[in-house]
Amino acid sequence: MTDLLDMHDVLLADLDGTLYRGPAAVPGAVEAVRGAAERGVRTVYVTNNASRRPADVAQHLADLGFPATTDDVATSSQAAASMLAGRLPAGAPVLVVGTEALGREVTLAGLTVTDDPAEAAAVVQGHSPDTGWRLLADASVALRAGAVWVACNLDPTLPTERGPLPGNGSMVAVLRTATGLEPLVAGKPAPALLIDAVRRTGAERALVVGDRLDTDIEGGRAAGLATLLVLTGVSGAADLLAAPPELRPDYVAADLGSLTADAAELVPGAPSGWTAETTGDGALRLSGTGDPVGALRTLCGVHWAAGGGPVDVTADGADAERTLKDLGLGGGPGGSATVAS
Repeated sequence: MTDLLDMHDVLLADLDGTLYRGPAAVPGAVEAVRGAAERGVRTVYVTNNASRRPADVAQHLADLGFPATTDDVATSSQAAASMLAGRLPAGAPVLVVGTEALGREVTLAGLTVTDDPAEAAAVVQGHSPDTGWRLLADASVALRAGAVWVACNLDPTLPTERGPLPGNGSMVAVLRTATGLEPLVAGKPAPALLIDAVRRTGAERALVVGDRLDTDIEGGRAAGLATLLVLTGVSGAADLLAAPPELRPDYVAADLGSLTADAAELVPGAPSGWTAETTGDGALRLSGTGDPVGALRTLCGVHWAAGGGPVDVTADGADAERTLKDLGLGGGPGGSATVAS
């Protein structure tokens, strides 16, 4: 048996929904990451969050039990600063729309921070709860004057205990509307953050691990890296089944415990105790027995080979009915669920 840890030398792991949910670690995640370290496979913690210092992210992870140091954290603020440093001369002034932590990454990259839009050679934008109209207005002036624009990420919302609230992408949309311009993007699903993490570690066979198809998996594929979707966070079975090619992962698993499973069994379409077939009306019918995630991989293999897209999923037999319910894909006896894109 060859498992994922045999095949990869670094894990590029997403945080929220993959390693922890709010204040608590995802069950089994700490043990999985520690087990990977014992096998010589390092974990780099990759986050689109540009509002916190890498040291603060590492401390939070360490408090949860993960083996994390500042050098193990890769943030979109670091990637954004690196993008700017590659486009500007040393010491160039940058207008920071974001937190002090983002400004610190700009200075560590050999640039300077300015609050004067008239002299700004670039604008870098990351999430901050304190961003207001005056700062956005200054950024608009700088951008219309020709400043380079780098956004740390385009996440429209960020998760909070109050539910989804406006994220950096929503604030980027304000400047996009005001200027008619488009930013360069550092964070996932753009590849810069992941490519920067690979370069920093010297990894040759990195595996991107995440819970979101539209950031983690799309970003990993854009960077040319292998990807593992874990079903512990945002993206579920319906999202995966209807995913377009650029959002389809190489491996699918329930959680990080899969790192020591046979890699061949985690591939969508891998043989299992389940059978899926297309019916005359274009629907999918599931039959057989076994692990629910195995059923999902089987469904994906058949459906993607047929072109993908929205589909009705029906059950043939009691085990299939229960499994579709577990996956959120089916209703009662003989019922079906339409999987929309």
